[in-house]
Amino acid sequence: MNIFIVTVGSRGDVQPYVAFGKGLKSAGHYVTICTCSSFESFITENDLNYGYMNDDFIKLVDSEAGRKAMETGSNFFGLIKTMLTLLKESKALTREMLKDAWNAAQAAKPDIIIFHPKSMAGSHIAEKLGVPVLMAVPVPIIVPTAETVAIGFPNLKLGGWYNKFSYKVLHRGYHTYDDVINEFRQDVLGIGKLPKSISPIQMANGKPIPVLHCYSEFVLPRPKDWTNTTHITGYWFLDRKHDWQPPGELIDFLEAGEEPVYIGFGSMAGRNPQRITNIVVEALQKAKVRGIIATGWGGLDGSNLPESIFKVDKVPHEWLFSRVSAVVHHGGAGTTAAGLRAGKPTIICPFIIDQPLWGERVFALGVGTKPIPQKKLTADKLAKAILEVTKNQIIRQNAENLGEKIRSEDGISNAIATIAQS
Repeated sequence: MNIFIVTVGSRGDVQPYVAFGKGLKSAGHYVTICTCSSFESFITENDLNYGYMNDDFIKLVDSEAGRKAMETGSNFFGLIKTMLTLLKESKALTREMLKDAWNAAQAAKPDIIIFHPKSMAGSHIAEKLGVPVLMAVPVPIIVPTAETVAIGFPNLKLGGWYNKFSYKVLHRGYHTYDDVINEFRQDVLGIGKLPKSISPIQMANGKPIPVLHCYSEFVLPRPKDWTNTTHITGYWFLDRKHDWQPPGELIDFLEAGEEPVYIGFGSMAGRNPQRITNIVVEALQKAKVRGIIATGWGGLDGSNLPESIFKVDKVPHEWLFSRVSAVVHHGGAGTTAAGLRAGKPTIICPFIIDQPLWGERVFALGVGTKPIPQKKLTADKLAKAILEVTKNQIIRQNAENLGEKIRSEDGISNAIATIAQS
């Protein structure tokens, strides 16, 4: 089959789909991934076909307004206010992304479409082409359940009715883009308007869209009220190429003393990465442990570090995490998965959206400390958490046990089997 995957966002919104694409290709399928052009080489280096999409979304995230949104953290009302200010600009870039996705799909001639809900285009293009469609998402953000509140909403603990209501509000948010979507459907695809009663997990005719969640049930159990069109497959891991070699300086640092603590916040350091870097360095020194910090895209500042701290830019997590004593990060779904698979205790300092959820799950599972929101992050708090995860044998054993369970899963094979049955 020709399989067309469309996704948009940061590397965490792209890498799982590249891993899945490689699995699909190994199973005999031809795979095209359409996403922001920043990731073209990443996709082609993994022997997958690239479908062009402009880079405007990445530019928006890296703008002053985008970084302000990162700093908003888990404050729901502050986040809503910030997103409303971005709405006009995001609508303009969504128009272009929809057109780019359609152009790429026409070239790919897909037999099936798989899409991230942020890309918005997948179900409409599938309707136009008359091909099956599935949604794939690394976080439980789109399918309603009475068991938990929707990500980003205040957890008021009012029961199932409130939890279900939060998803209704979330789904209504998608209708903010109805003018853009209907313009795309009518003027570009030549199909009818999208009914206002339709949710983002339905086709225009009301038929449910199957949803694949690429995380582990060992980390977040499946809600009992999900329908049989909703699946949890296990994580989609992209392992490094066999010819990858670590820098000699990194090997020397790792061999020069006790296992260090990894600290990295990806692109989530907000508008003041120096502040967070200062906290990280001071915390490592207070805890008297060695550290590896990941500078990342727009992340921590790696200059003027003491000898006990080593900076890296891009090192495969599956290689590095097996060689550290604990991992500290922002709580992105992919980084969380990599740390847990390695069996390492985890400290999550969440910034936004799903990151507080993974922080709470890490704490609830006994594999790390209570999350420290980035706005409340101090050197003393981080040092205390580092000492706890590096010294507490119960946490360390829990992390090792969970790592074994996650390594026993094959999320990509499970997802491929699910597609075959759809």
